[in-house]
Amino acid sequence: MYKQISSTQNTTIKYILQLQEKSRNRKKEGKCILEGFRELSLAMEGNYTIETILFYPEICPQPHIQELIKKASNSPEYIEITKEVYQKIAYRSSTEGVLAIVHTKKHTLSNLQLSKNSPLILVAEAPEKPGNIGALLRTADAANVDAVLIANPKTDLYNPNIVRSSVGCVFTTQIATGSTSEIISFLKEKNIAIYCAALTASEPYHHQNFTKPSAIVVGTEATGLSDEWLSNSSQNIIIPMQGKIDSMNVSVAAAILIFEAKRQRNFEAF
Repeated sequence: MYKQISSTQNTTIKYILQLQEKSRNRKKEGKCILEGFRELSLAMEGNYTIETILFYPEICPQPHIQELIKKASNSPEYIEITKEVYQKIAYRSSTEGVLAIVHTKKHTLSNLQLSKNSPLILVAEAPEKPGNIGALLRTADAANVDAVLIANPKTDLYNPNIVRSSVGCVFTTQIATGSTSEIISFLKEKNIAIYCAALTASEPYHHQNFTKPSAIVVGTEATGLSDEWLSNSSQNIIIPMQGKIDSMNVSVAAAILIFEAKRQRNFEAF
């Protein structure tokens, strides 16, 4: 028999809202909220500890919950909630009637496990918009890069908008955060070439050899990359553009660069 919650004033519901709304609560508790079957399945696949699963049976029927129970590596608590409670805590209007409280992970450089042969890494410096971060993680997942490194992060990785826009890839992608200096030192220590997307002293991206250990580094559309990255770049690279503007969305640019690297590495889709 599942536990049931019918009041929006329940302490568990208030706790969930605090985790959704405040980054400091997520960091303090070491937990976040996710919504949807795909996101929850990816969190399980990524070996995240699921503390509690809440479901609204009118949208998420019992057989679906039974499938989740089979996938869980630990023994999460299952709570049936009413429509009123579900509408209170659902961050997305199109979610599938299921939410979960999940333990977050530490994303340190020392925890990364890179390919011994020729790792391919995507680096983003100071990305601010959760939607862009989510899109970068989706690109990284699609290309199966070894890791995503976020330098000088401006928001925490478990912001609900990042979880949503990454469609759960935040749970299955190797991610590490650190300062620009720390990440540059890490890359040099691992003998990974640094390719900075920049307008100055640049060569066309498709003229580079990305088959060797490579890190492709992108900055924000507004300010680009800091001087520290540019002064430590193995080679600045540029996407030749034929229109009136000289930049594009960071996630789009990253996808172009990453998939050129994958093409050179005989990515099987090509």
